[in-house]
Amino acid sequence: MSTELILRKAVIQDLADVVKIFKAAIRVMNDNGIDQWDSIYPDREILKEDILKSQMFLGKINDRIAFVVVINQECNEEYKNGNWRYEGDPFVIIHRLCVNPDFQHQGIGKCTLMLIERMLKKKNIKSIRLDAFSLNPIALKLYDKNGYKRVGKINLRKGIFYLYEKKIKI
Repeated sequence: MSTELILRKAVIQDLADVVKIFKAAIRVMNDNGIDQWDSIYPDREILKEDILKSQMFLGKINDRIAFVVVINQECNEEYKNGNWRYEGDPFVIIHRLCVNPDFQHQGIGKCTLMLIERMLKKKNIKSIRLDAFSLNPIALKLYDKNGYKRVGKINLRKGIFYLYEKKIKI
């Protein structure tokens, strides 16, 4: 990718654009038969709360939002069923990774993961955890190809989600 991807925290003024991106991504997923997100999750209030907690990050290219991601240590109770390999190490959890449909199929997902890993390495975070919808082949391929290992599965509102973990290289 020849254009620079800039990572920054989202601010409340970004909310309207973030909501538009999620709605567009949901339409694209639905068009591709992926029933992962809807009007219930993630809704405007969830996204607003992510921003207010300073947990949402944006990736921008030429002042346009290319992706949105939430990084924190909050997880569903079912995460306790994961076969986590790096239990004692500091970790974070990635949620709601959403590539703007205008930027899909350009390697943004991979670049996003690399940017996140670089940022977390500087903060001495040792591993990343996340869950991915079992019926979202695009997300599964992204995580599988980028060194994330499946460590379990959980059942959420929309069905089975795979738990993933990756050790951040020192």
